[in-house]
Amino acid sequence: MNDLALYGGTPVRTKPFPHWPVFDDAEEKALVEVLRSGQWWRYSMGEAIDPKCAVEGAQSKVGEFQKQFARALGAQFGIACTTGTGAIEVVLKSMGIGPGDEVIVPPYTFVSTATAPMLIGATPVFCDIDIATLNLDPSRLEEAITPRTKAVMPVHFAGLAADMGAILEICSRRGIAVIEDACHGHGGTWNGRGLGAIGLAGAFSFQASKNMTAGEGGLIVTDDAQLAELCESHIWVGRKVGRPWYEHHYLGWNYRLTEFQGAILLEQLRRLPQQTAKRQANAFYLTEQLKRISGIRPLEVPSYATGHAFHIYVFRFDEREFGMSRAEFLQALTAEGIPASAGYAHPLYRNPLFQNPSLGRDYSRFGALCPNSERSCQEMVWLEHRVLLAERKDMDDIAEAIQKVSRAVARIPSSRP
Repeated sequence: MNDLALYGGTPVRTKPFPHWPVFDDAEEKALVEVLRSGQWWRYSMGEAIDPKCAVEGAQSKVGEFQKQFARALGAQFGIACTTGTGAIEVVLKSMGIGPGDEVIVPPYTFVSTATAPMLIGATPVFCDIDIATLNLDPSRLEEAITPRTKAVMPVHFAGLAADMGAILEICSRRGIAVIEDACHGHGGTWNGRGLGAIGLAGAFSFQASKNMTAGEGGLIVTDDAQLAELCESHIWVGRKVGRPWYEHHYLGWNYRLTEFQGAILLEQLRRLPQQTAKRQANAFYLTEQLKRISGIRPLEVPSYATGHAFHIYVFRFDEREFGMSRAEFLQALTAEGIPASAGYAHPLYRNPLFQNPSLGRDYSRFGALCPNSERSCQEMVWLEHRVLLAERKDMDDIAEAIQKVSRAVARIPSSRP
């Protein structure tokens, strides 16, 4: 008799996995401190470049967070803003990128990687990924470069470092800037260097699902002082440090982070190293268990990825080898108490947004140019990073649930009601 929970059997687990976000009295105390201070909004422009610009000689929560986050990555400057999308948008605008320029991005990522360039008039050009890592494939990069290419934006997908060595070599030879989309990368490293602090600049997100969160938020890191100053100006509606408050020099946005968010993020940053270590330990242990199951293929972790942030734990699901469809597998696995999803339904260029004729560009051609991105949308299975904050025995439950479904595959048709 089939014992799958999907058909009336006892599930492997009923205990919930850890909730996200993680917080305690420290975040509450920090929020109350800001509340009672009356300084809810950051009046002090310039802290990203010069800490002496802080209000009344005492650095704001956002100013302190900018400094600590950049230092943790090994970067010189950190500039906070409202979202990860905004962070990408501001970096590109501050580089002078705009109409007529192209930015190369992978199509297996969140839509903002491609739409942030579009919001300033630039054009995203899609370059396929390596299916073993889900990151931009350097071997496909040069064919995507044109005379209009001004930047390449690799995504450290799921918190796994992209092949920055190969990408930087190609871009350096061509005189093209590398901007890292590190919105999944909190705590990850490439050859010991913090993700986001390797190219010209990096962009982070603190949206609700991220490994550090204040509900929303973003941050730019860079070692380029001039770029940092321009980024901060664009976030502060074009103001300049040292100039009159109502004097505006650039067409900028009002993208400032609040002191409440800065206070939360300081506490989230304090938690990050321990959480990252736990995610890594549990993920690597789980990978060893899953390697033994036919049809389940965990992603590769190249040697240059010295620290995997594991924003998502991803494995490939081979329907033919496993013996059932991915949709059936996900349904069965969820019934066993393991929260899993299929991730992206299609690559970015198949979104209705990119089918709009008014864009003046035929994005449908990328389907033939990005076979690995197409395939990944059919084969990947995602587990949220909160799952990896559980204990080792909980990883055994994940492996046991997948193994249970695997053992039952041959009996599923005859036992269905």
